[in-house]
Amino acid sequence: GAVAAAAGARVHRQADILPAHGNVPGKGEALWKSLAVTTGDVLAFVDSDLREFDPQFAVGLLGPLLTEPGVQFVKSCYDRPLHDGATVMPAGGGRVTELVARPLLNLFWPQLAGLVQPLAGEYAGRRSLLERVPFVSGYGVEIAMLIDVLEAVGLDAMAQVDLGVRSHRNSSDAALARMAAQIQLTVQARLRCDSPVADESGRLTQFLRQGERFLAEVHDVSVRERPPMVHVPEYRAQPA
Repeated sequence: GAVAAAAGARVHRQADILPAHGNVPGKGEALWKSLAVTTGDVLAFVDSDLREFDPQFAVGLLGPLLTEPGVQFVKSCYDRPLHDGATVMPAGGGRVTELVARPLLNLFWPQLAGLVQPLAGEYAGRRSLLERVPFVSGYGVEIAMLIDVLEAVGLDAMAQVDLGVRSHRNSSDAALARMAAQIQLTVQARLRCDSPVADESGRLTQFLRQGERFLAEVHDVSVRERPPMVHVPEYRAQPA
C-alpha cells in the first residue's frame, strides 16, 4: 500500500470499505469492494504479485473495451513459466487450470473452452456488467466470474488478449490443492448442487511428512459469495 501511494495511486484498505458488511478474507472481497470506491465506467484488475510487470498488461486489457462497443469483459492469456528450482519450463505453470478448471469448463460450459487462461488474475470489464454479478471469495472468484458473465451477456461480449508472459511465485502442491478445492466448490454452486459453504464440504484434509509420521492438517476452503453490488444499499445511494 505504501509503495502504491508513493507512486501516486489512491489506496484503500479492504476492511475500511462498506464496514457494515464485514470483511471476508481473500481476493474476491477486494475486487467486490473496489466497485464501491471507484468511479470509472471501465475497471481493470491486475494481480499485485507479478514479476517483471509491464504497463501493457493494463493497456492490453483496456484495448477491446475502448475500441469494440460490443465487448463487455476482457480476459488475459499468456505463457506461464514454472520454476522448479533447477530449470524453467516456459509453459509449465497453471497446474490447477489444466487439472481442474479446464476439464470442468469443457464439461459443463463448453462455450468457455476457448479461453487459454480461465483462472488468469488479470481481466477488465464495464462497470455496468461487473456491478450486476456476484463475487466469490478466495480462489473461486475467477471461474465464477467467467460463468456468471457468460450467462449475463453471452460469449460474443467476451474477449481475451495475449499479454505475452506472466511470471509470479509458484505455489506448493498443498496450496494448489486448497485452490483446487475452492474452485470445485464454486463450480458445484454454479451447477445448482449443494451449497458450497456447507460445513463438511468446506474442509480439506491434507497430510505433511513429519519424520516417520504423516501429520494431518485440516483447512477451511469454504467459499462465500458477495451479492451483485447493485443490491447493496450503500452503493445504490451513491451519486451516479
